[in-house]
Amino acid sequence: MPKEGPGVVPVLSWNGEAEMRFLFYDRVTAIDKGKQIKGLKTFSLSEEMFRGHFNRKALVPNVIYIEAMAQLLGWGIIHAHNFTLTAILSLVEGVTIQQPLLRPGFTARITGEIVTNTRRDSLGRAWIDVDGDRVATLDRIIFTHYQQVDPGKLADRFCYYSGWSRESLQVGADQ
Repeated sequence: MPKEGPGVVPVLSWNGEAEMRFLFYDRVTAIDKGKQIKGLKTFSLSEEMFRGHFNRKALVPNVIYIEAMAQLLGWGIIHAHNFTLTAILSLVEGVTIQQPLLRPGFTARITGEIVTNTRRDSLGRAWIDVDGDRVATLDRIIFTHYQQVDPGKLADRFCYYSGWSRESLQVGADQ
């Protein structure tokens, strides 16, 4: 169990165990299996990452955009492999932040595309739009695959984090 203190917030995870968790997407809105995943993230001033920082003018840190794109695309890759592996971020290249000074209070539309996908690794790209304007792009992101996982538990975790049901995973419908 994590220690308590400034900046450390123990939460109950999807399986009832305490863990530290920062999730930078709120829900998955669509999956085109093996090709694309879309999701939303509403950045509010009450989020833990803003506590104690930016006392006069809160800004969403640019690195959070990168993490949001990586988290969402990682789940798209895991979904493409039917939850039989997990994706570990290995490389990020070609990051462009078009609007670096956004204040909390907006909803980001995150899109991740899988460019190539093998049993060993995956290559993708991703971007974030806010109110129809491009905020950030990630030209190249590589994930290495780790295959010693429990597919049922991994699918349950995806559903918990993403707002999907097990039934909707079978259909592959938009949410």
